[in-house]
Amino acid sequence: MNELFIAALELQHFCDQQQWRFCFIGGVAVQRWGEPRFTGDADMTLLTGFGEEQRFAVALLENFAPRRPDALEFALRNRVLLLQAANQIPLDVALGGLPFEENSIRRASAFGFPTGKFLTTCSAEDLVVHKVFAAREKDWLDVDGILARQWGKLNLDLVRGELKPLLELQEKPESMARLEQKIREHSRPFTTLPKPPPEP
Repeated sequence: MNELFIAALELQHFCDQQQWRFCFIGGVAVQRWGEPRFTGDADMTLLTGFGEEQRFAVALLENFAPRRPDALEFALRNRVLLLQAANQIPLDVALGGLPFEENSIRRASAFGFPTGKFLTTCSAEDLVVHKVFAAREKDWLDVDGILARQWGKLNLDLVRGELKPLLELQEKPESMARLEQKIREHSRPFTTLPKPPPEP
């Protein structure tokens, strides 16, 4: 089995035991909804709310090795806990509390990967939101892959509705404009070349 999925399953199993609410985002979810690509870590959103982050982080640190000596302080400051699985695969656990993060986890569903195991990932729409919010060039490539594979099945109004307040907080309206441009590009029908005139 792929080492990444072994690591993701280890983290998922622990969260299930705690009866925590979560979903995988990032490269694991891209394998489901976009164009599969190499990813070296497993990213999860864990719903902690605001004020309970330390309780969740401490429990995770008792069961997973940290990737930095100040992992707890870093997590409380930046809302992401940097861990590693037993097989040394990096695990990034976002400590979720925003309405979007709660909605994303509520919309998440289990998916059977080629490994024969199931992982709970965010929806395709929520993955687009995550990618546009991150807005690295590799994220925009993932957006293209999701739009290409899921075209005609995506609830684009949901994507826009979730993105708008996030981008307002981020003060990056240009990211919405770039997404709209990509949507227009993917919505254009393929053009067919005109037939050559018949030979005399």
